[in-house]
Amino acid sequence: MSALPRDFYEREAEAVARALLGTILVTRIGKEERRARIVETEAYVGEHDLACHAAKGNTPRTRVMFGRAGHAYVYLVYGMHELFNVVTGPDGVAQAVLVRAAEMDGMPARHASGPGKLARALGITREDYGRDLCAKRRVWLEPGPPPEAIAATPRIGVDYAGEWAAAPLRFIDASSHAVSGKRPRG
Repeated sequence: MSALPRDFYEREAEAVARALLGTILVTRIGKEERRARIVETEAYVGEHDLACHAAKGNTPRTRVMFGRAGHAYVYLVYGMHELFNVVTGPDGVAQAVLVRAAEMDGMPARHASGPGKLARALGITREDYGRDLCAKRRVWLEPGPPPEAIAATPRIGVDYAGEWAAAPLRFIDASSHAVSGKRPRG
């Protein structure tokens, strides 16, 4: 199967975050391929979004976010968890989507439920920072079965971001048991 094309990522982060649900995240480590169906994402919509790393400007850490869409933004949080994001939007407009959870064949849901666990289960590290996701080399995304229902909630762990903390920019496959954090009531 082909990797998702560049124009898939060249849209606003919120649209890409929704569209990523159901896609397949693939990593290749040596001859082994690991595959996971994405079931939870969060959109970070630019420098004006106080929860977005780009709110601090173009730094060595965020540089890739200001570049071409379709590249990996991987960073370390709490000194121990590497988190995987995809860069979205037009060149120079820093946007990204955090991949928070996925379903992996043959693994209990908890192993890829949460962004740190997901990156660890798939072998994604800071060495993947800036990697072209359209090249189908070490990390890429492929089309997959979309969810039947998508729910939107506030993002997780961004209480410091003022009004942006309540923005409904977290998207989940409403039927997945691999989703991290709270599910919306309904």
